[in-house]
Amino acid sequence: ETVYGLGASIDRPDALRRIFEVKGRPPTDPLIVHLAHADDLAAGALDAPVSDEAPGGGTAGLVRDVAPAAIALADAFWPGPLTIVLRRGSRIDDAVSAGGPSVGVRVPAHPVAAGLIRAARCPLAAPSANRFGRISPTSGADVVDELGRWLGPCDAVLDGGSTPLGIESTVIDLTGDPTVLRHGGITVDDIESVIGAVHAPERRVVADDQAASAPGGLLRHYSPDTPLVLVEGDRRLADELAAELTERGVIAMVLGLPVEPTEAARVLYRTLRDADAGSAQVLLAVVVDPVGLGRGVNDRLFRAAHGRVVDDVTAATVARVAGLVRT
Repeated sequence: ETVYGLGASIDRPDALRRIFEVKGRPPTDPLIVHLAHADDLAAGALDAPVSDEAPGGGTAGLVRDVAPAAIALADAFWPGPLTIVLRRGSRIDDAVSAGGPSVGVRVPAHPVAAGLIRAARCPLAAPSANRFGRISPTSGADVVDELGRWLGPCDAVLDGGSTPLGIESTVIDLTGDPTVLRHGGITVDDIESVIGAVHAPERRVVADDQAASAPGGLLRHYSPDTPLVLVEGDRRLADELAAELTERGVIAMVLGLPVEPTEAARVLYRTLRDADAGSAQVLLAVVVDPVGLGRGVNDRLFRAAHGRVVDDVTAATVARVAGLVRT
């Protein structure tokens, strides 16, 4: 329901490492473990093997304990786009957790993804099915286009159609004070309605060489090849900047994202891919209203822009943006 993923059984270290090879993903960026059923969260804290007859069987050893807040959030939002970070269990490979003490787990809502996990009879660790740092895929065709160059002809793509949500899950860390590590498909307001106030920093950035607790924290992420700049203002400001760039001979394009945040999230990555395939030399994106999924959209745009944000059309700003164009 979020984006397409490239996954492997958590019990196959060779396959887990292949994910990193195919994506060009640094080992400091962890993977999210996907479960078949919300009941697997409690079962995952057990040391003894779980019966193969259990939903999504074989979930023991995933986490060390399950906080009451985790149960409350799972009851409220699973299956759905919420990843919960807990202390990792003995079964979690270092490749999954980036060698850290925690692991993120969630239960997908999409029937195709859920069916795959049930058929595998094992939790699946999966990031998005694209080269690291690139635009996330929201269709089977995106996966073939993005990874076919590195994987060669794919044996199969499990095609569930266009993703209905369009951005990745929200990630909340419950190993200490509840902290949102990535804004996404479940809003902060929704989370706080269940467990009370949480720390939810905007534009949180993890250093490139730092082992992260969750994916999506690096400054450069979700990026098109064409340089992108985030405009803190309205569409008129972006249009004015585009006009000034045109005067300098720079082809600039303002992304036509919908005003409504949920709709903007649904088409965000498609809009970025289509714009990247055009003739523009610079892409300009306007921040959306930071309500609902708006915070998640703005987070993706900030990282797709590599942190390049402007709020005026001064000569200095125009020159700085024009300087991004490859010559």
